[in-house]
Amino acid sequence: MHGFIAGYYKFSVWAMKLAYVNFLWIAFTLLGLGVLGFMPATIAMFSVVRKWNNGEEEIPVFKTFWNTYRKEFLKANGFGLILFLSGYLLVLEFQILRLQENIIYFIVSFGVLAIFILYAIVLIYFFPIYVHFNLKITDYIKWPFIIGIVHPILTLFMMVGLVAIVYLIYVTIPAILFFFGGSVTAYFIMWGASKTFEKYEITEA
Repeated sequence: MHGFIAGYYKFSVWAMKLAYVNFLWIAFTLLGLGVLGFMPATIAMFSVVRKWNNGEEEIPVFKTFWNTYRKEFLKANGFGLILFLSGYLLVLEFQILRLQENIIYFIVSFGVLAIFILYAIVLIYFFPIYVHFNLKITDYIKWPFIIGIVHPILTLFMMVGLVAIVYLIYVTIPAILFFFGGSVTAYFIMWGASKTFEKYEITEA
């Protein structure tokens, strides 16, 4: 096959792969009753797209997904609890400060907003770093922050890209969410974050 047909075939194959991983992500999130399934399912999805990003296109997708989901279930939920509580407390603190009439509280709320931006950076880099490196528990929070700050242009590019993807999915074509929402987002984040990994190679997961 050559030209347009070859390109269309390759596009179709990748579309099917991404849709399949997205289906597994949704199914295993529900398998964990949503709350307990989201983090291990997301990490499993990133584990698959990491291998694709590294050129391992013929991996056994279900086996890779399931093994990662099962292996990382408890640890992933531990990190999920930490990240959720951190985000919740930041949002709560911001809302409380904005409700105060004193100008000092209003000014301080911008400090909380700045911390929330740093929190968003940690979220973006957390999953790629989790599936790529074998680190100490605290380093999985520290290194997303460091890499995100050291590479501001890449971080900004990824944030803009994520906003564009979210807009495309939720506003333009909501139906895409079920088929590609998670997997396309994961692939984009993994692709972007991996551009920095050579500088920080320690021990791959």
